[in-house]
Amino acid sequence: MDAACAAASRAFPAWHDATPAQRQLALFRLADALAAHADEFADLESRDTGKPRASLVADEIEQSIDQLRFFAGAARELNGRAAAEYAAGFTSYVRREPIGVVAQVTPWNYPLNMAIWKIAPALAAGNTVVLKPSETTPSTTVRLAELAAEILPAGVFNVVLGDRTTGALLIEHLVPALVAITGSVRAGMAVAASAAGRLKRVHLELGGKAPAVVFADADLARAAAGIAEAAYFNAGQDCTAATRVIVHASVHDDFVRTLVSYVQENIRAGAPDAGAFFGPVNNPAQLDRVTGFIDRLPAHARIETGGRRQGDTGFFFEPTVVTGVRQDDEIVQSEVFGPVLTVQPFETEADAVALANGVPYALAASTWTTDHATAMRMSRALDFGCVWINAHIPFVSDMPHGGFKQSGYGKDLSIYGFEDYTRLKHVMSSLE
Repeated sequence: MDAACAAASRAFPAWHDATPAQRQLALFRLADALAAHADEFADLESRDTGKPRASLVADEIEQSIDQLRFFAGAARELNGRAAAEYAAGFTSYVRREPIGVVAQVTPWNYPLNMAIWKIAPALAAGNTVVLKPSETTPSTTVRLAELAAEILPAGVFNVVLGDRTTGALLIEHLVPALVAITGSVRAGMAVAASAAGRLKRVHLELGGKAPAVVFADADLARAAAGIAEAAYFNAGQDCTAATRVIVHASVHDDFVRTLVSYVQENIRAGAPDAGAFFGPVNNPAQLDRVTGFIDRLPAHARIETGGRRQGDTGFFFEPTVVTGVRQDDEIVQSEVFGPVLTVQPFETEADAVALANGVPYALAASTWTTDHATAMRMSRALDFGCVWINAHIPFVSDMPHGGFKQSGYGKDLSIYGFEDYTRLKHVMSSLE
């Protein structure tokens, strides 16, 4: 870790001084290299994660390529106030500068995507990076570093492998000026506490418990299909996954029947080459975590489908729908991070908002309705960093991703994500 941080420190002055056009070109070349090796990256990602191989290029690799290209463009879009005489006799302007060496830690649920989300804006802004990927899914990050070594100057992008101890060494190291992590709330709190001792800047993308609020006028079949796919994609190991359906009481039973039928007919766990919708959860501890939530369900909860480990080998868990839950139940309040979806009824719009917002997380939410005014009110009232209307889980490089409350702070993607990796300097010059 000392060697990586030292390399990043040595590389920073020259990378800082590179023109935006030079940094842009380097990121474009890295995007092109990733595109040329897309199938290789899909193979590596499927091997490490167990994700279905058939959809990886379209669902994740192409998104990573687009994100690199977006931030390549952002390198040349430095925004700030216009130079002007804000005080008599002085001209002021703003410089947007890189921060320095950036420490980054990425998770196992989207190894390549999360690495790109972290390094692309940091490098575009002129920072150098030391990144530690998850110990269970390092392959695509290592391969990305190998490609980058042929394009970027030495020391600009560094990868160090290891477990939580290695991650702690990076977070606590004296060199990085900013620490960025995608991970659990517990990990985020530890990072924030560590960084506070040295007043480092912190960028946290943490957990989620995303509600999907379904009104009586919604297209129930469309909502059921969209929510199911958003709930079980990647085995539910997604902080933005639809985890809580909050549906109007008048259509609750109809919706549950429609949802369960869709899940039973279309959603299946299986091996990467088995044509399944999703693969295993990542590791045995995660399987135990998901199973534990089901084992601890209160007596008033009802499993409508699923609820069990699938097979006796691998870490597969059946797509699960649970009804009859109450707002203070563990399964409603805590992140399962697995293929489990709960359903609750509501009577009024105010009730729906209270149920949706009544959890510690605030990353993402969706609302399903054919009424424009309802959609506009809900998009304002839902206390989440991203709100979808009649959809759940699509991302674009151009728009910000990040939450509130225990979901963390700071933005990934978009020009706002780029600006999080910069600092502002006011320059004031006397006219005399």
